[in-house]
Amino acid sequence: MAAAIHPKRIVGNWTLGYALDVHTLYSTHVGVNEHGYDVFDTTRSELGELLFRLKYRYDLSAVPEIVDAITGFLKRSRTTFDLIVPVPPSGHRQVQPVIVLARAFGEALNLPVAECVTTTRAPTQLKGVIDRDRRDELLQGLYAVETDCTRRKSILLFDDLYRSGATMNAITDLLMTQGEARAVRVLTITKARRSS
Repeated sequence: MAAAIHPKRIVGNWTLGYALDVHTLYSTHVGVNEHGYDVFDTTRSELGELLFRLKYRYDLSAVPEIVDAITGFLKRSRTTFDLIVPVPPSGHRQVQPVIVLARAFGEALNLPVAECVTTTRAPTQLKGVIDRDRRDELLQGLYAVETDCTRRKSILLFDDLYRSGATMNAITDLLMTQGEARAVRVLTITKARRSS
């Protein structure tokens, strides 16, 4: 059974973009732990909770419900994409949610998945970078694309969580210029309540 979704438009330099839901419904600060880190009581959307389980608990049992939600949402627009391109992971994880999910819903929709965007150096986590100019500086030249995979293709660029859109904007630029893509649309599982 697919998780409930509440699609939200996300705007960037792509043709059209959606997040299937918000990630967090609300979060209350409850104190500081023994390591000096803030602790929050967080309530997530249904998709947000599934993504949290997959991303931070390595719970692969969350994948089918997320994939059902994605395929249900994309069913009507399936013919507008030639290729799914996952955003490259920004760090090492035991399970890479973006790759696992892209492969799973690509298979479910009979769409090819190409991990054709790669990083040119170790990426810096943008989660805590608030300054837009600094974010742009960190993203400059970070990605490369295999043009043979993307030339004249209509691409669905896929990520798990949308925060500011800086990464997806940078990759969309790359796909449209060096990658010679015909069009780029984007999809994320969830989005932060506030774009930073």
